Amino acid sequence: MQSKFLSRLRERNPLVHNITNIVAANFSANGLLAIGASPIMSANLEEMVEVPKISQALVINIGTLLGKEIDAMVLAGKTANEIGIPVVLDPVGVGATTFRQQTVSALLNQVKFTAIRGNAGELAYLANVQWAAKGVDAGNGKANLGEIAHKVARQYGCIAIISGETDFISDGSRLAKLQNGTPLFPKITASGCLLSAICGAFLAVAEPQDYFAALIEGCSAYAIAGEIAAEPLSATQNGQFFVGLLDQLACLSPEHLNQYARISYE
Repeated sequence: MQSKFLSRLRERNPLVHNITNIVAANFSANGLLAIGASPIMSANLEEMVEVPKISQALVINIGTLLGKEIDAMVLAGKTANEIGIPVVLDPVGVGATTFRQQTVSALLNQVKFTAIRGNAGELAYLANVQWAAKGVDAGNGKANLGEIAHKVARQYGCIAIISGETDFISDGSRLAKLQNGTPLFPKITASGCLLSAICGAFLAVAEPQDYFAALIEGCSAYAIAGEIAAEPLSATQNGQFFVGLLDQLACLSPEHLNQYARISYE
C-alpha cells in the first residue's frame, strides 16, 4: 500500500473524543497518543454538546454501560452528526444481552455512524446472521464474513469493519481483506477497543470520499504494529505484547505500511 494518512495524522494531531468502557479507557488513550492523535475521554452528559464541537472524531464503545452513558452517547452522536465529524461505533458484545441489543438499536436509530467496527460475532448479530458468540468474544460460525461486512455496510449506510485473523472492510460495494496481525491480539483485553479508537483517528484526518481508504490504512497500521511487536515474543508473553504494541504504534512509519501491508480487494 502507499501510505497517505499516517503522516497526516501525526502532523495534525486530531482530538478524538472517546465514550468508552472502563476496561479500555487507559489503553485506548495511550494507544491514540502513541499513533499520534490526542485523546479526550468523556462520558458526562453535561459535556456532550461541547466536547464533540472541539473534537475531530467521536468513538462510541458500549463495553461497560454505566449510569447516564446511553443518553450521553446519543447526545454526543447527534452533536457530531450536526457538526459533520465522523462517528465510530464499537458494539461490544451486542449479542450477549438484551440491554446491549436495546442500546445499540437506540444508537443506530438516532445516530448516523461513519463506521461500525467489531468482531465477527458482533457484526453477525447486526447483520442478523446466525453465529455462535460467547460474551464479547468473536465466537464461531460458517457464514461468509465478507458478505456480513457488506450487509452491515448497506443496512446502516456506513463502512463495516470485522476484525479478526483476517480483517474485512466494506463500504457496501467494495471489500478489502487485510492479512496482517498476530494471535496475541485476543490475548490482551481492549485490543479491539483500541482499534476502534484508531479508526476514529484516521477518519479524523480524511475527507469523506477517502474514508474507506483511511480505514484500510488505519486497520493495516494497527495490525502491522502488532505483528512487529509480536515477532520476538513467545505465545505466552501477553504483558510484553501489551507494552510492545504501544511502542510499535509510536515508531510505526509509512515505510512499514508500504513494506508489510497485505491487502486484497474483492
